[in-house]
Amino acid sequence: MRNNIRLIGLVVLIMEMASCASKTVVPPPPPVAVGVQVAKEGSATYFDLYPATVTALNQVDIKPQVSGNITGIFFKDGQVVRKGMKLYEIDQQQYKAAYEQAIANVHVAEANESKAQQDADRYADLAKNDAIAKQTLDHAVADLESSKKQVEAAKANVNSVETNLKYSIINAPFEGTIGISQVKIGTAVYQQTLLNTISSDDPMAVDIAVDQIEIPKFSQYLDKGANDKDSIFTLVLPDGSIYEKPGHLVLLDRAVDPQTGTIKARLVFANGKKMLKPGITTNIRVKHSASENSLLIPYKAVVEQLGEYFVYTANNGRAKQHKVALGTKINASVVVKSGLEAGDSVITEGVQKVRDSVAIQIGAPKPAAAK
Repeated sequence: MRNNIRLIGLVVLIMEMASCASKTVVPPPPPVAVGVQVAKEGSATYFDLYPATVTALNQVDIKPQVSGNITGIFFKDGQVVRKGMKLYEIDQQQYKAAYEQAIANVHVAEANESKAQQDADRYADLAKNDAIAKQTLDHAVADLESSKKQVEAAKANVNSVETNLKYSIINAPFEGTIGISQVKIGTAVYQQTLLNTISSDDPMAVDIAVDQIEIPKFSQYLDKGANDKDSIFTLVLPDGSIYEKPGHLVLLDRAVDPQTGTIKARLVFANGKKMLKPGITTNIRVKHSASENSLLIPYKAVVEQLGEYFVYTANNGRAKQHKVALGTKINASVVVKSGLEAGDSVITEGVQKVRDSVAIQIGAPKPAAAK
């Protein structure tokens, strides 16, 4: 009986202690002290960078159309060649012999045609006086027609072998810079053997990939045309310097790449000093001049998470997270393309301490009250 009374008393004691513990209220954490700045619209000039590749407007691989040994090279590697300049010569002996043989065949065919013509004329005169059989005249006329066809075939063969003879000399198709020769004198070459490459020098093209959402903007640039006084497109060289000549947009490709969602845009730059070479990887800097619709905020307000950008604003004593699309950084500020509106109170101080919906206090924290 005593043990039961003790057990009941112990249970009552534990229940009273639990009741006291449940009445203890844990105070909420103090609000995070932050500093804010109002996002405002204003005029801004900034630049967007696009990875780019320099390419020749005109480039062609030099390949032979006949086979043989290289007997002549008439340029220096890397030389600027003019249109029609002689570049390579392939052994012409076999092609000259074939050409001379074809000419001789033409002469033989023409002689046979002349004889057949004489026979046909003579038999025609005799036939008028019924001095020969009509069949003899018919045969003579047929022989004449055959001789004429043989002359035509012989002349066609001359054109064929003459073409091969011409192909044994390879000339520059246009003015440009020729590369390093892939063959030497004496090298045996065949049809489609790569001999060299020629590319035009001035002007040069620069290609960039433009997101499909920017097509309307770049279409406006295309309609605007070139204007050196308002240079929209400048080229950033691999060493970081700015190319001395501005460029202009000449075309947008016919279709968007479905794999990347981008479209190729081609710009053209003057290249009188031959500084730009095909294959250079660089950047195109596109100038944007906005009058009143550029939203600028301090760059220190931006938080990056897994390649995405976020900004916190003060909203009724709470921090609110916004995903934003950023433009170009301008000194200590950055252009916000979307995600914020003018008048938003952007948290610029204490950003690393806040989270979405956390309580905040604008300004320095208040001192704790004296007990």
